[in-house]
Amino acid sequence: MKLYKILEEAITSDCIETKEKLTQQCFEYCSQNEFISSEGFNPLKFDNPSYINRCKIVNPKELKARKDFDTPEGLSTLVHAITHIEYSAIDLALDAVYRYPEMPQHFKLDWLEVALDEVRHYQMLEELLHDLGFKYGDFPVHCGLFDAAKYTADNILDRMAIIPRYHEASGLDVNPQISKKLDNKRKLLPVKKLIKILKVIYDEEIIHVNKGDYWFKNICKRRNLDTSIYFNILEKYKLLEKHRPHINVAARQKAGFTCDELRKLGDAKCN
Repeated sequence: MKLYKILEEAITSDCIETKEKLTQQCFEYCSQNEFISSEGFNPLKFDNPSYINRCKIVNPKELKARKDFDTPEGLSTLVHAITHIEYSAIDLALDAVYRYPEMPQHFKLDWLEVALDEVRHYQMLEELLHDLGFKYGDFPVHCGLFDAAKYTADNILDRMAIIPRYHEASGLDVNPQISKKLDNKRKLLPVKKLIKILKVIYDEEIIHVNKGDYWFKNICKRRNLDTSIYFNILEKYKLLEKHRPHINVAARQKAGFTCDELRKLGDAKCN
């Protein structure tokens, strides 16, 4: 099996069924093969995200504020934004396997498992979008996560710090806040369905961030680096000064963050 060629196809395809089928193939193959040769393989650097032909990509500042959730279109803008995050997360998880072939079987299986979870999250959200009369690609998106993957392509330590331990961990902070804002509208069936989906995503994202935490610390240990280098990496990508209005201490602790890290990230009360 040409694992890396199949991963490349999965990453660049904009068809969710193709991504799911190929990811499952890769997961089954890696489950049965501890050592996978990457001789002669050089990962491509992708110039554009796989959704470029499905979505209009704009600057984040051009995206409209998502406030009115009482109308199908208003709620759909929120659902679409979350759908886009989950779609992007599929490619990011696959890219971790594709881009760092030197990593062991455990690493490959972790991120292929994450990719399959993200496919399922996407599918749940896409179904809700269809219920509301819309589809993925009906609203503009930004490519912040794709850009973050590009910037960290040559450094696996940076990748583990920035994608799971920064961006996905930030999702743990935001997810409950979104559900809280929606709570007084939960009598509406689409809102009730969205809150349920958000809970599934929340519980599984703790596991995903924990996988990133494990591999970040594993790489630090192998390189004889103190894990406090995390903050140097955030500073390198100008992320340390980003305002964090709420840090979900309990979820981040479950995912592997220490109290010392959480205090440095913001005004977090942690014991």
